[in-house]
Formats: sequence, C-alpha cells, structure tokens
Amino acid sequence: MKIWRGISDMSLEPFEIYAIRYAHLGNRHAGENFMLADPHEYASDLDYFVWVLRNGRSSIVVDTGFGEEAAARRKRDLLRSPAATLPALGLDAQRISDVILTHLHYDHAGNLGQYPRARFHIQDREVAYATGRGMCHAPLRAPFDLPDVLEMIRHVYAGRVVFHDGDDEILPGVNVYRVGGHSAGLQILRVWTRRGWMVLASDASHLYTNFEQGRVFPVVYNVQEMLEGYRLLYRLADSPNHIVPGHDPLVMRYYPAARPELEGIVARLDCAPAGDPDSRETKTRDTD
Repeated sequence: MKIWRGISDMSLEPFEIYAIRYAHLGNRHAGENFMLADPHEYASDLDYFVWVLRNGRSSIVVDTGFGEEAAARRKRDLLRSPAATLPALGLDAQRISDVILTHLHYDHAGNLGQYPRARFHIQDREVAYATGRGMCHAPLRAPFDLPDVLEMIRHVYAGRVVFHDGDDEILPGVNVYRVGGHSAGLQILRVWTRRGWMVLASDASHLYTNFEQGRVFPVVYNVQEMLEGYRLLYRLADSPNHIVPGHDPLVMRYYPAARPELEGIVARLDCAPAGDPDSRETKTRDTD
C-alpha cells in the first residue's frame, strides 16, 4: 500500500471538500448498523451524501447518489437531486469532467446519465464483482441496482471509464485506495486540504462508531477487509478528526455549512470539525 506524497505536501494545491446531503433513512434498529448488535442499544439514522472536491484547477464529484425511482422502491427519503444541487457550489453536472465512484451500490452510482461529459473512475475489482458470480447470490446483489450496473458497462464500451487497480493517484492531492470489505472494489479517498490530509471513507465506515469501535456494518462482502479498512483510515488521515464517514448524520452537525443558506444541505469538510464532545483528535490510532 503506497501513501502518496509529492516532493513536499505543502507544494500541493489544497482542495476544498463539500458534502451534499441528498437523502435520509430513519427508524433503524441496532442490528442494521452493527453486526452482533445488542438489540437494546441506540441505532443511528443514516444520511446519504455525495461529495465535491474543488481547487483552482479542478472540480471532481465523488459518487452520484440515487434518484426518485430507487428512493420509492427502497423507501428512502430523497431530499434533493445531488446533480441539481451542484449549482449552489458554482458547478454544473453537464460540465463535470471527472467522477470518482467509490463503489457501484445503488446509493453511490445512480444518476450516471446526469454527467454526460464525465470520465468515471472505479476499481477493476468493483466492476468485475458487480458483473460476476457473486451476483448469483441475492444477499450480495441486493445493494446493487441492475440499471446502474448496465449504465456503467455502457460507459465502459464508450471509453468513458478509467479503471484503477488498488492504490492510485487521480490528481496531485487526490488519491484512491481499494479497501474492499463492504463491496469487493470499494475505494476510499485521501485528499490534501488546507488542514492536511483528509480521508473520505465512503462506505468503508458508514458511521463514526464503526471505525472508532471496530464494529462491522452488516452489509459486508468480507469482514476481515472491512476491519483492516478501519485501520487504513487511521494510517492515511492526519488524525482521527480528519476521517469523514460515509453516512453519519453527525457530519452535518460537526462541519459548518458551505454558506448560511445551505445549512443542513451542504457542509464544508476541509474545516476543523466542531461540537464533538469526545474530541476525536485525542483518540489513539491502532495501526499495528
């Protein structure tokens, strides 16, 4: 595993990072968030995000969310269209040139047609997994939506997919790492920002509690890879306070709105988080 560094991290142009909250799922029980959960413990709701990376040279969208049909079928509360929210950040989905897909589950890889000029960055193993023998098993294919997978294959044949095999650099200051666990080709991002190296965990850790306490999210392809992925988050981030989980509603509480009118809609993640009574900066890493 390569931790990408240039001649000097300080020579990199930092990225701004934004989280667009586009959907919500409530009324969960603990067993839906943690394997072997105590049925009496607290269960967090889930928020659904796509992310935007931006500096003076480049703008990248990370994941594309799901639309109205999937929301109705899966009984999720769709709050807004992620692509339609991009103009609030001065961006246009029609002009985005690069989209990083952390994996192909329905809530991360729908709406691909809304990015007609984009190249889609994905791990080799994720496309192989989503089209291979694992999909003969209903529990493994349940998080995927067939139309999204077919759309991805169409983009492969159109020459619009960039495949990555493990660790890779997308741009200076934006690196991907395959962690697997939740899905065979799940990748996370390490991003250089004004406060140092941040990690977008996506579904390598749905909630803060998953990686902080080593608790396995029950939608899992490989338990060992998921647990090793938690360790990798700590190794890549400058501190535990530089790790952003993929579905935790606390993200919107800890990080400020991009602008006051975007409160609860778009959070800016390249700022120090606030309001965490546990002070995650002081937590001990387990990197052995």
